[in-house]
Amino acid sequence: MDTRGERVEPFSLRRRATVDSMRMAGRRSDIHGLVEFDVTDARTRIDELEHATGERLSFTAFIVFCLAQAIDAQPHVQAYRDALGRVVRFDDVDVMVIVETTVSGEQIGVPHVIRTANRRSLHSIHREIRRAQTTSDVPQFSQFAPLFFRLPGVLRRQIYRLPRLAPRRWKQLAGTVGVSAVGMFGAGGGWGITPTNYPLQLTLGGISTKPGVKDGDIEIRDYLSVTATFDHDVVDGAPAARFLTHLKELVESAHGLDTIAE
Repeated sequence: MDTRGERVEPFSLRRRATVDSMRMAGRRSDIHGLVEFDVTDARTRIDELEHATGERLSFTAFIVFCLAQAIDAQPHVQAYRDALGRVVRFDDVDVMVIVETTVSGEQIGVPHVIRTANRRSLHSIHREIRRAQTTSDVPQFSQFAPLFFRLPGVLRRQIYRLPRLAPRRWKQLAGTVGVSAVGMFGAGGGWGITPTNYPLQLTLGGISTKPGVKDGDIEIRDYLSVTATFDHDVVDGAPAARFLTHLKELVESAHGLDTIAE
């Protein structure tokens, strides 16, 4: 801090990865769907499970589970167009989530890929997220990361061209779809639009409480703001809408929560 009340600090090496990712994501043909999911029943069930077991089920795990099941039924939404103009579709649903954990004494959000989420139980996804939150063993910030971040930007950004150039390699590194929960940073409803390098990205916004209709009656309900971002090069609006309808049904029916033993 100098005498003028200004502070000048070095730009974090880790932030360079965010800059690179956003710059490359800005070149895509994305379409966005802003929707609301009624999560009242799901949150009630999670509260009941916590009361019965003493453990709080990850809400992100629940969303990831429903997302993976919806993609398993409609895999075309996670298709990639490769460098030869072909469409590459994967059977596995590998979901990238941002997990807040401690690295070198600093609390940060780091990417974590949940592999084959479409063939996993909700509880196993929950356990993996909890493990990722409590471990400091984060591969993305290995001893080689500082060297990578010091490369010229034009070289660093090549990794974010992999979805177009080599979708299989991108899947190995970063999964097939992404989930970002911006709602964790504030209270109330609201949507977020996140640039992405995935053919499908869910951005979870805030949860608002307002009147809704349930079984013909008006009552206070909890609504999650959700932004679904699709790569319009491979997914048209109508299939995207059908996918969102299916995902909404899974979330609003608290899919998978009744199969967890109390």
